[in-house]
Parts: sequence; structure tokens; C-alpha cells
Amino acid sequence: MLFNSIDFAIFFPIFFILYWFVTNKNLRLQNFLIVAASYFFYGWWNWRFLFLILFSSLVDYFVGIRLLKQENLTKRKILLCTSILLNLGSLIFFKYYNFFLHNINSVFSLFGAKIQANSLNIILPVGISFYTFQTMSYSIDVYKRKLEPTEDFISFSAFVSFFPQLVAGPIERGAHLLPQFYKKRKFEYTKAIDGMRQILWGLFKKIVIADNCADFANQIFNNSADMNGSTLVVGALFFTFQIYGDFSGYSDIAIGTSRLLGFNLMQNFNFPYFSRDIAEFWRRWHISLSTWFRDYLYFPLGGSRSSTWLKVRNIFLIFIVSGFWHGANWTFIVWGVLNAIYFLPLLLTNNNRNNLETVAQGKLIPSLKEITLMLLTFGLTVFAWIFFRAENIGHAISYVSKIFSPSLFSIPKFSGMSKGLSTLIFIFIFIFIEWKGRDGEYAISNLGLKWKRPIRYAIIIAFFWFGGKEQQFIYFQF
Repeated sequence: MLFNSIDFAIFFPIFFILYWFVTNKNLRLQNFLIVAASYFFYGWWNWRFLFLILFSSLVDYFVGIRLLKQENLTKRKILLCTSILLNLGSLIFFKYYNFFLHNINSVFSLFGAKIQANSLNIILPVGISFYTFQTMSYSIDVYKRKLEPTEDFISFSAFVSFFPQLVAGPIERGAHLLPQFYKKRKFEYTKAIDGMRQILWGLFKKIVIADNCADFANQIFNNSADMNGSTLVVGALFFTFQIYGDFSGYSDIAIGTSRLLGFNLMQNFNFPYFSRDIAEFWRRWHISLSTWFRDYLYFPLGGSRSSTWLKVRNIFLIFIVSGFWHGANWTFIVWGVLNAIYFLPLLLTNNNRNNLETVAQGKLIPSLKEITLMLLTFGLTVFAWIFFRAENIGHAISYVSKIFSPSLFSIPKFSGMSKGLSTLIFIFIFIFIEWKGRDGEYAISNLGLKWKRPIRYAIIIAFFWFGGKEQQFIYFQF
């Protein structure tokens, strides 16, 4: 079920009424309603994969219970490995089986040998990369005694399947989200209004920015062989704002919807395109995944407190794994390698934590140095996104090669130029609003609060009038 669909527009009000007016006096019943609604929400896409969520929930619930009662270190490690292997096993099978099989066949073919193994027609379960990481982090934290395991299976199931963030995050930690299911929730009007504003901003990002950009990004990338270099640059820019509007828009809707239900989810995006270096970008982009890899992979490997060689190894490993997490394609791995190459000089010169505060804080206009650094970082990011979006490595190389050709200096040409121009205008408006609101949790958290209601409504209607054709959220495929 999509947030920007009629189905959700019918589903959520019904759930909201049942949640606040029917089950609100019984916490356990209210949590059970969340589980039932979450399974319905996910099953609307394909009910058969509900068993996968239930399996993941049961595995980590019982692993947590056993870890609570087990003191023997070897047996504790076995329990943790059981959780990791079963979760990663299902993820690898559904997401990477055909990828590994194809590449193994290719390697054997190089030596003149063939193996008799056929690819399978596997449907990738929506959101499997998100909820498996969420349940694994629970077991790891319980193993490390950073989290007390729960014996309440309904609360745990609600934590795993919570529908606002089930299929595309944020990837929540048990220590943050799970305790919120133990406490009675009270409807707060101001919190709900704030949630509605964030939902509205998320829908704007998705419908007006991402969906419009998708039309042109798809057209240009799918026909890149027929496009000149300048048009391909425009296509890369369209995709850059498509993926940001799409993914951060989903996160805003998820966080806002959760706030309407009395829950607080972690911030997942913090104005990443205003970053002054790649290290800052990764502190601001997909924060829940970046911090997951930091805490459960990078730090256990030694982080940045190792020798120079190990620092290099750790950085490349974490970015390559991050790229591979996104999909079974070499393009994602190259995307990860590029980001590792961008990041490495900052780490080796101890400049990776230079920009921790908001850029140009308290100022309307950044300094020339800040503008230069933001443009450089943005340019590197756009270049990396080409590999992320390309169909394969050959497509990416062809795309990049054509950009760095004499046709780069020709006039961009693509179908629907006039609509493309209006989309670019909306992108500039979007950038301005984001810049004005960069000190808040989301861009319009404080913007326009004192404007008269008719003016606010008129602006909202005017914006959404230009919404693009409905598109599936990009990160559903991951």
C-alpha cells in the first residue's frame, strides 16, 4: 500500500478512529490493532510474504528470551549467530541468489567450464532489507546487554511490523522504538498538527518534486544513447532530486504518521544536499542506515582507531556493503566504492568531523567558501548517483563518457521541455524552502506558522496542482 494512494487515504482514517476512539483504553489491544493493521498494510501488496515478517519476528523474539536466561558465553554467541544467519539467510536468498548465481556462472565460463544451475523467478519482498536489519539490531543489542529483551510478543511484533516505517524506514533500534509500545499513548493536538505538517511536506517532496523529476530522469536515462552531454547532466540532476524527494519524502510521511499515533521516530534526513564534504553528507543522508553500519559493522571492525591500512579497509568495506545493501547489481557496489574514495582523504587527514553544525547557521547567505564546498560535494554526489541509477556498468560508463564529450556544450534537448522547465522552477523553490528551514527537523516545521490560513491553503493547492504521475517509492525495491 502506497502512502500517496487512495487505498491509504481510506485505510488510515479508519485505523486512526479505531486506534484513538475504540482501543485507546487498553494498551495491549491498541498494540494488537497496530500489528493487525501493519500486517494488513503489508499484505495489501502480497499476503504470502507476511509469513516472512512473522518468521523474522519469532526468531528474534525467542533469541532475545533465550539470551536473557543464558549466561554461557559460547551459547550466547550461538544464539546471536542463529539470529544473524537466519535473517541474513532470508535476505540473501530473496535479494542476492540470482546475482551470485549469475556471477559464479560467469567466472566458471571464463575457464571454459559451465555449471548446471538455473536462476529462480524470485519476487523480492518489499522492505525486507529494512525490517531484517531492525530485528537483527534488537538481537545484537540484547546480546551486548545494551537492551533488556521483551517477553511481550505483541509489543515486539508491533515494533517489527510498525506500518509507517515498515517498508522503507527509518530503521529503528529496539532501545528507541520498542519502549514506546509499553507506555500508554495520549493524543496531543500540537504533536498531531506537527505530524500533519510533516506528512504534507513529505507528500510535496514525493508528488511534486520526485514524481515530476522521475518522468524526465527515466526518459533521459532510458534513452541516454540518443542524448547529448548537456541533456545527460540534466538527467542526472533530475534523478538527484528524484531520489532525495522520494526517499526523504517517505521518511517525512512515516515520521509524521507515527507522530499522529503518539510515536517518535528518528530523523532520517537532515538536509544532506547542503553538506560541505562527503563525511557531512553521510551524517545527513539515510541516517538510520548510516548509523546502523557504523554501530554494527564499522566500530566492531575497529573504526578509525586502527592502523592506516585498517582504516582504509574499514572505510571501503562499509561503503561497499552499504552499496550492496541497496541491490544486487555491480552499479551499487561501484557507487559505494566512489563514496569510499570521496570519504577516505577526509578520514586520513582527520577532517571527517569538521562540519558538525548547520551550514551558515543564523545567516541567510553562506560564505563563498561554504558555497564552493557545497557545490563541490553536490557535484561529487550527482556523479555517484549516475552509477546508482544506471542499468549496468556499461550503461554508466557510456553515460559518463558522453557527458565528458564536446556535446556537453550543446543545448539540452528532451521531450516535454516546457514541463521540464516548470519542474526545475519547483526544484529551485524547493531548495529555497529547504534552505530557509534547515535548522528545523524538516523544512516547514517553523515556516509560515503565522501566515493566515487562506494563504497557506492557497499555496498548498497551487503546489499540489502540479503533481506528477503517481510513481512507486524508489526504496521499495531495496
